[in-house]
Amino acid sequence: MTDATERTGDPEEGHDQAGSRNRKPFEPDATLHLKVDDLRAEHALWQKGDDAQRAQEVARRKAEALWKELRTPRAENSADTAKAGADQGARPKKPVPPRHDETLHLNVGALRADVTMQIRVPEQRQPEPDAAGAGGRAERRRSARPTPRERALAATAAVRALVGPRLAPLAPYARRLRPAYPRPGRTGWRRWMPSWRQWLGAWLGSIGLTGLFLVVAYAATDIPSNLNTYATQQDNVYFWSDGTPMARTGWVQRQDMPLKDIPVDVRWAVLAAENESFYSDPGISMKGIARALYRTVGEGDTEGGSTITQQYVKNVYLTQNQTVSRKFTEAMISLKLDNKMSKDQILEGYLNTSWFGRGTYGIQRAAQAYYGKDVGQLNASQAAMLASLLKGAGLYDPTLSKANHQRAVERWSWILDRMVKIGKLSPAERAKYTKFPEPIATNKVYDTGSQSDYLVELAQQYAKKSAHISDKQFDLGGYQIYTTFDRKKETALTKAVAKARKEAKASDPKAAAAAHYGAASVTTDGRIVAVYGGPDHRTQGYNESNATTVPAGSAFLPFVYAAGLQNGAHKERGGAATAVLPGTLYDGDDKVPVTTPDGPYWDRSGKKVFAKNDDDRSYGQITLDKALAQSVNTPFMQLGVDAGLDKVRATAVASGLLSESMGAQVPALSMGSSTPSAIRMASGYATFAAGGDHTEPYSVSKITRNGRRIAVDTPRPTRAVRDDVAEDVEQALTESFRLAHPTAALTSTAAGKAGSTYASGKDTAAWYTGTLSKVTTSVVVYRIDLNKSLEPLPLQGVAGSGTDNVPYSLWAQAMGLD
Repeated sequence: MTDATERTGDPEEGHDQAGSRNRKPFEPDATLHLKVDDLRAEHALWQKGDDAQRAQEVARRKAEALWKELRTPRAENSADTAKAGADQGARPKKPVPPRHDETLHLNVGALRADVTMQIRVPEQRQPEPDAAGAGGRAERRRSARPTPRERALAATAAVRALVGPRLAPLAPYARRLRPAYPRPGRTGWRRWMPSWRQWLGAWLGSIGLTGLFLVVAYAATDIPSNLNTYATQQDNVYFWSDGTPMARTGWVQRQDMPLKDIPVDVRWAVLAAENESFYSDPGISMKGIARALYRTVGEGDTEGGSTITQQYVKNVYLTQNQTVSRKFTEAMISLKLDNKMSKDQILEGYLNTSWFGRGTYGIQRAAQAYYGKDVGQLNASQAAMLASLLKGAGLYDPTLSKANHQRAVERWSWILDRMVKIGKLSPAERAKYTKFPEPIATNKVYDTGSQSDYLVELAQQYAKKSAHISDKQFDLGGYQIYTTFDRKKETALTKAVAKARKEAKASDPKAAAAAHYGAASVTTDGRIVAVYGGPDHRTQGYNESNATTVPAGSAFLPFVYAAGLQNGAHKERGGAATAVLPGTLYDGDDKVPVTTPDGPYWDRSGKKVFAKNDDDRSYGQITLDKALAQSVNTPFMQLGVDAGLDKVRATAVASGLLSESMGAQVPALSMGSSTPSAIRMASGYATFAAGGDHTEPYSVSKITRNGRRIAVDTPRPTRAVRDDVAEDVEQALTESFRLAHPTAALTSTAAGKAGSTYASGKDTAAWYTGTLSKVTTSVVVYRIDLNKSLEPLPLQGVAGSGTDNVPYSLWAQAMGLD
């Protein structure tokens, strides 16, 4: 039974009616709501502007409408039908909905009448509405949501429509390149061999992917901003006052040199040996990289093949590890660096960072280490020898072994011939270089002896302070520090102290073990020309010449004398000062009480203070100039109180002594309770020799960094005392030298004075300070056991006696009088 007979309820009558008369149109209320819903949904989708979703939703709605139409019973309004039903006295049969597996037969008008399209309609499961009646709307919203694939197709529809026609002609070729395995028409192993087209496609594809990878890698590689520490760090070089090298400090031996200061022959010797096409290559050598990779990966060995640019990148940015990843990174950075820096800049950096052996980095230090000269003084032959070291200093330093020497000679000759071949050395010049330029075995230019560390310490401290260089900047190096130290005077002073030590050890080894010697020579314009800091800076870290350890004793008297001459004496409280002259008389007796305008001077314990002479001798009334010449203490202890102890202190500081080394403002101040260093004592005496002008002692005259001069705060002279006061003091010191050393006074115009310090009736320190030819030298000898305390010990003869005074002997040898 077909659907038609089921709808009419009478098969024959329904058939007759279908053939004899036209059917009435469907009732409008059967599909009206569906069509309205379709229109609304279509309108909403149009508003969203999504063509794919709209089309899909419309199709779905139409399918639902068709399904509902098919399931809805057709109401036949024919009167005959109604009459037939009435005649039968039966109610019309209710249409039975088809099951999900029933087949609906629809006549297709476009086809022949006897052709039918069979549609298998699945059973539709309607969602149950919730209490709010919104179940249908939620289901419709979920069903209207497109899948990810549909969204992707919709998004790329325009691109596919544009590109598709253009790629269509390539389809046959793509099909040919598409591998077919096993290959048809072939047998055996040939079935598995790709065709030449497939090989070509694979090769072209690999080239394309490799190119893409290199482009991406180049774009993603940045030039590092931080350089390797050893590539930027340099050494600091110290020079004697005559400009010759004195010492070097720093972790590396390297000094940057501008390319303009490097001779052309030196540059091309290096380029001929390492990279003759440097000025034309793009920064890398593909042939060299391939050879290096083959050696590294294939044979497990390492080989060069790098350009100058690549070697510079390795020196300053990367490590020395021979790996494929490091080599690739090196090439990428080299390409970028070649576009960022000029060739001359890269060559300058390479020459200043390369390793040349003997602990040196850079061509400047290499020239000094192997030939004892600056790079600007090298010829082409010497440059070729240094260039050979770039291949491996351990293998080509000719002084290490005979095999090294042979290799060095062969490579030296090859480099010179190579320079001729590339047109950078004429055959005539090449003919001059037939003998191998033997380098020096060791460089003694920095061998300065035991005092070099003390000299460097003084110069370094002054350089940082005067040039405003931070510790971090100074540690990076590159500074050339020109000192004021005189090599000859330093040698003379060092030899003199070494001799005294040897004699003291021979006389009394136990006493000599605790002996200390400090000495310094300062010019009247403030230059420190020589110091003796100790036996060895490595075992004795502090500098004896700059240590404020022991009191000055009677060597301090000239400063009290100058204060009295400068300020006068106050005998009455509130009264005017009376002038003090060199001939002013003072009591020179021993144990004279010290007085003030108010009476005797009392100490804190309530005892009177008495002035004493070193030898317990009384001199009666004595002039001040004679008292100074004969080292009579008592007049100056009273003069200090009369002039004002604050004035004594101020005069000493203005003349060159440090305020922190000054003793307390009590009468003992005039007796030398202050503890100046040898440098400061020499500076103070030099002020009198300079006519009363004081210049702060300094040890650095000039500083440069890689050829560029650094500003230095050079001290200027200041007025310490009047020139007449300085002249009177200097005359008294000249007389003192004449009385103590009459023989030496016959041949020189020296001015100086001895000084000694006593504690518990024993001498604990001995000084001598004097000036000759505008150079003042101060020497101090004392004993301290550093393992026990810092208290001075009795000298026990290490300083000699009055007729054989060790400080004076050292002074005389340093000044060239002995």
